[in-house]
Amino acid sequence: MFNIFDREKQKWPIKVWLEDESELEPECLKQAQNLANLDFIHKWVALMPDTHPGFGMPIGGVIATENVVIPNAVGVDIGCGMQFVMTNIPVAELNKVNTPEGRLIEIIVSEILRAVPTGFSHHKFKHKCIAADTFRVDLKDNPSRYTPKELLKELDSATMQVGTLGGGNHFIELQIDDDGDLGIMVHSGSRNLGLKICNTFNALAKESNTMNGLTIPKAWNLSYLDASSELGKEYIRWMSFAMEFAKENRTNMMTVVTQTIRNLFKQYVNFGEIQMTAALDCHHNYASYELHYNKMVWVHRKGAISAHEGELGIIPGAMGSYSYIVRGKGNPLSFESSSHGAGRLMSRKEAKDKFSVVATVEDLKAQGVVIGKVKKADIGEEARLAYKDIDQVIENERDLIDPIKKLKSIAVVKG
Repeated sequence: MFNIFDREKQKWPIKVWLEDESELEPECLKQAQNLANLDFIHKWVALMPDTHPGFGMPIGGVIATENVVIPNAVGVDIGCGMQFVMTNIPVAELNKVNTPEGRLIEIIVSEILRAVPTGFSHHKFKHKCIAADTFRVDLKDNPSRYTPKELLKELDSATMQVGTLGGGNHFIELQIDDDGDLGIMVHSGSRNLGLKICNTFNALAKESNTMNGLTIPKAWNLSYLDASSELGKEYIRWMSFAMEFAKENRTNMMTVVTQTIRNLFKQYVNFGEIQMTAALDCHHNYASYELHYNKMVWVHRKGAISAHEGELGIIPGAMGSYSYIVRGKGNPLSFESSSHGAGRLMSRKEAKDKFSVVATVEDLKAQGVVIGKVKKADIGEEARLAYKDIDQVIENERDLIDPIKKLKSIAVVKG
């Protein structure tokens, strides 16, 4: 970790969990310096080792603010995160057992792809959504509450989207640990809900800032809300709803995936009792009210996970590489946070231009990875080499977390 603190350019220091400044993209540094010039920043800006440019705030960035919430410092995929389940299923059985339709692992991937809508696909009929039902009750019980009317229809959309994967870097992975057993990982978020919530409240924050004569440059895209105001409280309520929805979304998919694996494994393999751990779940796009350096502040983690002392977390790598289960060390310098993944080395367009469909699929094949994807035209965007080396990312944050389990991709379902 090193510090950047040019008193002529910034009000607050920037702490960076990389080797040196040469590893920090210029746009990422510029966005961090914008954050470091906000009056309400608490202590400093923290950049995790997977950091890269985002919209307004770098992804892999962490800030603590005093009585302020910034929609773009949470981002559009509110509550995006990971869920992980470990099993006692030997991966060797998945690879060696053949069925009339192919190897068992290939059949499992095909069944998951059929059962879980991916990309822009939604369910064809409404599904039970506990998060949406709970939020409706809360709205009904508080009729005087200010609520952006354009967001109400998203409660209906939630019933069509809960339990769906989405696209981009979201995935369902089957993984192998050092003992040869199967791990299952799901990466997804709040689907279109988070996008609508972020954009709605970011627009309202811009109006509020302009009306109150606040002078943050528009180009910074860091309009903010007073957390104690009615508008700020409403954003926090909707953000919390999106987080609950995102977790429910992952849980529903994990249920489908684990049941699919149970059924197919029992059908084709003579095995004893299948055991699965309780799901580990963590968000990496959210704001949380926490105590840091003797002050209650809003910790914004955009592409970062909570790493309180003893807390378990999930840090995935690119498809075809490795992922880690980690234990937090509670380091106060990062506001008890760590990276959320490997972090992009190049933009989606750059990656797609550089890595063809054939080359990406061949690379996965060389890594022994089965790929499940309906449309492969954009697969190069998620090529393994378009991301940072996850092992180096972990090494750069050894003062933030302890890695306790390493897992290798063996199959990936993508949108």
